[in-house]
Amino acid sequence: MKARNYREVKGMPYTRIEYVDSIPQSKITKYTLGKPSETYTYQISLVANERVQIRHNALEAARVAANRYLQKMLGDKFFMRVMVIPHVILRENKMVMGAKAERLQKGMRRAFGKPVGRAARVEPNQEIIVVRVDESGLEIAKEALRRAAVKLPTTCRIIVEKIST
Repeated sequence: MKARNYREVKGMPYTRIEYVDSIPQSKITKYTLGKPSETYTYQISLVANERVQIRHNALEAARVAANRYLQKMLGDKFFMRVMVIPHVILRENKMVMGAKAERLQKGMRRAFGKPVGRAARVEPNQEIIVVRVDESGLEIAKEALRRAAVKLPTTCRIIVEKIST
């Protein structure tokens, strides 16, 4: 199935991994990047506008796009964190197409589906990715989050906050 079929939030989240035989591994490898130990003056957040499910491969694509741009432009003078974790297990009832398919398939009998991926449920105004930088890297961080927002299945906005110390 296409990724857009899983975008809409429907029903209860399917998260109980102890009942599932084979759960697909999450594609997100790291949730924190850069130098967390330094003190930064600005925090830039990528915030969702709609209630939506974001698949794990879309989150990983957004993370890679933002991280690659930040590392190219700032080196290691930033700290980035992915704030959402894909807990929801996505299922698909695979249907056979073509000639004589009715002999191989049971249709909607036992139509619960097999696990095919993971997703994170995101509410409106929830932070997806947060970047901390100094004043010199402010515009670069905004551009990095804009590039990350293109990879996500929802419209997002970028919020800039000054960190008080």
